[in-house]
Amino acid sequence: MHKWIDHVVIRVENLDEAIDHYTNRLGFTVTEPPKDQPEIGLRRAILGLGTSGTFIELAEPLGDNSDIRKAIAKRGEGVHLVALAVPDLAAAKADMKARGARVIDAGTQVFLHPKEGHGVMYQLIERK
Repeated sequence: MHKWIDHVVIRVENLDEAIDHYTNRLGFTVTEPPKDQPEIGLRRAILGLGTSGTFIELAEPLGDNSDIRKAIAKRGEGVHLVALAVPDLAAAKADMKARGARVIDAGTQVFLHPKEGHGVMYQLIERK
């Protein structure tokens, strides 16, 4: 069912400091500069990984009610989710539900509950 890891989201307390660290100390390149996304409660930047389209997303919370803020309060900075590319999102979602996995529908997005991934939340993304 899964094709590849599409991207990984890292939750950070301060996006500018994280960008500085990832670029200057770890050698990553910012391919999409910081952008506020208030509709989902975060400010993000994208670090591309080669030419495959795979990337790391650094995400800073916007506001106290942000899911990223809640996760930082509970677990600290670190991996927030791993997005898995699938060829057919509806089929993948149905397969996960049929297997008894706790699937979280969030509008057009599909997630697997962190308890399904031993503390790691997975997102399913359709990629052809």
